[in-house]
Amino acid sequence: MDPDALDKAFMALADPVRRGIVARLSRGDATVNELAEPFAITKQAVSKHIQVLEHAGLVTRSRDAQRRPVHLDAAALEELTAWIDQYRLIAERRFRLLDELLVESGPGVLQGSQQQDEEELK
Repeated sequence: MDPDALDKAFMALADPVRRGIVARLSRGDATVNELAEPFAITKQAVSKHIQVLEHAGLVTRSRDAQRRPVHLDAAALEELTAWIDQYRLIAERRFRLLDELLVESGPGVLQGSQQQDEEELK
């Protein structure tokens, strides 16, 4: 995912209303009226939030007779998840290595470190 698209997606998801819209759309397509129901804001404000999500590539709209349902783009969310996962995996690997090092060092290392922490707090 290119950096600009990543920035747009995370900025779009920074707002709690937009996260709520994404959460609702994860259960299925919805119209602006349906998306506006749980929020104490105008339908016009919800439409603007949807435009931000569209601009970020997270949702799309289509025309179905008189309805204009909003759809969640699962592929875009998958790209965000993949980006996050690469860093999560790196962090997990580092913690596993740290765990192995502490196990190899024996239980005395942790106890000595804990005693040193307690002495510094006095």
